[in-house]
Amino acid sequence: MIQQQVTFIYTRDLAASSAFLREVIGLDLVLNQDDHCHIYRVTGDSFLGVCRNRPVPDDPGVTYTFVVDDVDRVYGDWRARGVAFDGPPALSEKFNVYSAFFRDPAGYRFEIQEFRDPAWPRPAV
Repeated sequence: MIQQQVTFIYTRDLAASSAFLREVIGLDLVLNQDDHCHIYRVTGDSFLGVCRNRPVPDDPGVTYTFVVDDVDRVYGDWRARGVAFDGPPALSEKFNVYSAFFRDPAGYRFEIQEFRDPAWPRPAV
């Protein structure tokens, strides 16, 4: 049975990427692997690791999504902390989500999102 989940992304500048996740996004560092990888807690049992042990792909081809309860509030908070969003939050009628996109210092695409579909499961408490 799966107990936890970790996604790893790669960077040339671990200090900059780590500072972005810690100071701008507000994630807690849970493990420093000899300054090769820093692993952050995203939710209870989900984690994001940023590492410098592999090259950064030219086009990472992935979107890392933070599901939040209020996209507009998070958008305003993170803009005030220096996040350069691609544009303001918008509703995607195709997917029934409200979201905004940005890039991290290594060029990975991130998203803050609210699911508008009532079928989406609510967070476990």
